[in-house]
Amino acid sequence: MSEGLVKILDGNTFVVSDARGDIEASPADPTGLFSYDTRFLSKWVLTINGDRMNPLSVDDLQYFESRFFLVPGTGTVYIDAKLSVIRRRAVSNGFHEELTILNHADEQVELSVRLDADCDFADLFEVKDALKKKGDYSARVKSGKLVLAYDRETFGRSTAISSSQPARVDKNGLTFKIRIGPHDSWSTEIDVVTERLGVEESERVEDPAKSRRRMQTGLERWMNQAPRLECDWEPLRATYRRSLVDLAALRFSPRIAGGRSLPAAGLPWFMTMFGRDSILTSLQALPFTSELAATTLRALGDWQGVGLDDFRDEDPGRILHEMRYGELTAFEERPHSPYYGSADATPLFVVLLDEYERWTGDRALVRELEIEARAALDWIDEYADLQGTGYIWYERRNKKTGLENQCWKDSWDSISFRDGRIPDFPRATCELQGYAFDAKLRGARLARLVWKDTILAERLERQAADLKRRFNRDFWVEDGEYFALALDPDGAQVDALTSNNGHLLWSGIVDKSKAKAVARHLLGPRLFSGWGVRTLAEGEGRYNPIGYHVGTVWPFDNSFIAWGLRRYGFKDEAAIVAAGILDAAAFFEGRLPEAFGGYERSATMYPVQYPTACSPQAWSTGAPLLFLRTMLGLEPHGENLVVDAALPRTIGHLELLDIPGRWGRIDAFGRGRVEVEERRA
Repeated sequence: MSEGLVKILDGNTFVVSDARGDIEASPADPTGLFSYDTRFLSKWVLTINGDRMNPLSVDDLQYFESRFFLVPGTGTVYIDAKLSVIRRRAVSNGFHEELTILNHADEQVELSVRLDADCDFADLFEVKDALKKKGDYSARVKSGKLVLAYDRETFGRSTAISSSQPARVDKNGLTFKIRIGPHDSWSTEIDVVTERLGVEESERVEDPAKSRRRMQTGLERWMNQAPRLECDWEPLRATYRRSLVDLAALRFSPRIAGGRSLPAAGLPWFMTMFGRDSILTSLQALPFTSELAATTLRALGDWQGVGLDDFRDEDPGRILHEMRYGELTAFEERPHSPYYGSADATPLFVVLLDEYERWTGDRALVRELEIEARAALDWIDEYADLQGTGYIWYERRNKKTGLENQCWKDSWDSISFRDGRIPDFPRATCELQGYAFDAKLRGARLARLVWKDTILAERLERQAADLKRRFNRDFWVEDGEYFALALDPDGAQVDALTSNNGHLLWSGIVDKSKAKAVARHLLGPRLFSGWGVRTLAEGEGRYNPIGYHVGTVWPFDNSFIAWGLRRYGFKDEAAIVAAGILDAAAFFEGRLPEAFGGYERSATMYPVQYPTACSPQAWSTGAPLLFLRTMLGLEPHGENLVVDAALPRTIGHLELLDIPGRWGRIDAFGRGRVEVEERRA
């Protein structure tokens, strides 16, 4: 998203405007008021006596609320204004806006205040792909309200706009004819309310003041329950607070979750439930809050695949990839109701379930989800092994609107050979095998400990051992001493050097004899930029430092790489990776984006922004939390939490207080000792 945009959000309702508070969306521009994957307002422009506003400043009050300070006029040279304008906006079943105009002159003024409004009711996929609408629009004035509506057969969406002050309402907006005395002010409150056909009134309508109090109270409770961070490096404190606030903002309560929250993936394109994103974010956040993991597991278990459906790429036991609520999904022009085209969410579901139990001791949830976990483990062997080789492969069955690449690097060119060639399908990417290995071992632990099924546990352990042996033989690139990105349909190695090697360390599938070479690559000059580990190594055929998955640095990716390095004993290397990303966070005011440029750190004074990165994004928001875990070396062992800190010297001392878990609450401490400067050059 472009710079200068102001974003407020609550769950999957969000508003994106310019610095004036105005909205002027083009068909392919993700600005406006969005809720449940539909744009409910595409134009919202304030004028006074026909003049647009000039922005003075924007207050980021809370994630759900902003305040704009404006003056009339469009000149490039500021002249002392006789009028100023304050717009205070908060998300609330749409949004609630308080408009205040102040007269600083010694005489009365007469003003014509206009708010132009319109809506294209675009499905988020239509915005992303610039598609045309197929339904009918209408605009009417009803009981002093402007009602904009869109209807297509049984699908209906509408936006109702009303004001607390008298206004002349027409089909294009609201006009206020007002007089303001000398050194006086005028204000009105405007409600922009979204409505979805067939949604109960109790779910749709909430008093704006009550909504604001609810969100404020919820945020305060969320922050107070999180562990307290004390350290002598101010940027880390700011990043930690920003991460907690953004994670609160991205909480989404789908109806299936019964009022509980899970992480939506990211603004603007992914404000909904994603299997992979919700699982990995919940893993990152586990040392700080376990409620996201519990809700994610339950919701994904409820939506687990039960049959074979080629349109949705559904299999029995498969965990969903993405759930959508817009028009294209309603008319089955997109398969997201839900869509199951992810090859990694299913084994990661089992990984999260086990990690959740290790942290919380909540065996009741493990028993509750036994059927779903067993089905997920069965999917790995019965439906994911498309080639009969004992590996997870993927190939979409929905050739028109399904995802081609069903791993986390899901762009079209993300999977390539060293020379840049693109392999055919099906594909078996390396990290999928690591996730399967980890899922089998963790499933074995749960089977033995909770489900009391030693036969299943022993079978899973045998399968995991066999998978590890074959994987280290088939994926290892001998002449480069790293693991291939994937296997092609003929079993040939797709031999590009990528960050996926770090996920292999995290999963535990790497032979110890190979781990040192893998770590050396991850911290070597081709992959490590000084800011972080690149997705694709410099020098590979498709390397591009601002290519989505072919050379950029992804903070979430690096957080799991650091976790993997810690798993194999590379404490210093993990600290160096953490230091690079946390240094970058300071340049993004504590809010790490989805991705940033992979340019060498010595060539840039600051990390280069990726043009269309989502921000905030859930697993980028979770990355600093996982870095804190890896730097402090936090690992649950039975009823205890082990602390084994290895911090970069940029952090003199670090305290994380009141870490929740099965042990109650516990504190962790560490001091910086790892030199990082030589890795930044």
